[in-house]
Amino acid sequence: MKKTVKVVGAVSINEQGDILCALRSPEMSLPNLWEFPGGKIEEGEKPEQSLVREIQEELDCTVEVFEMIEDVVHEYPNVIVNLLTYRTKIVEGTPTAKEHAELKWVPLQELRLLEWAPADIPTIDKLLADKVNI
Repeated sequence: MKKTVKVVGAVSINEQGDILCALRSPEMSLPNLWEFPGGKIEEGEKPEQSLVREIQEELDCTVEVFEMIEDVVHEYPNVIVNLLTYRTKIVEGTPTAKEHAELKWVPLQELRLLEWAPADIPTIDKLLADKVNI
C-alpha cells in the first residue's frame, strides 16, 4: 500500500497578475519540473498554517492565504500526493529560491509553457478556466 502525503501549494499572484512558479532542483524528487511552492502538512497543522510556514522556510517571505483553489490526489509511482493549492499573496519580503533551482513570475496565459509536476496541473487548468478570482 502506497503512502499518502498531504501537501500544500501556494498560488502567489502579484499586482500584474503573474503567478510565482518554482523549479524543483536536481536534488529533489521530480527534478527540474515546475511547481507551486509549498510543502508537507505537519501533524496538527491546518493547511493554511503549513503554507505560511513552508513559504517562510523555502522562499524567505510571508504570505497571506486566501481560498482553496484545488484539492488534487495524484498517484506517483511510489507515493500518493494529496495537494491542496491556495491563492496567496506575498505580504512581506521578496521570494528567494533557498531550496528550488529557480523562481519566476509567469503570466497566467504562459503557465502551460513550463513543464509542471503532474499534481500541479489540475490547479493550472482551473486557473486558466477563469474559475479563480485573481
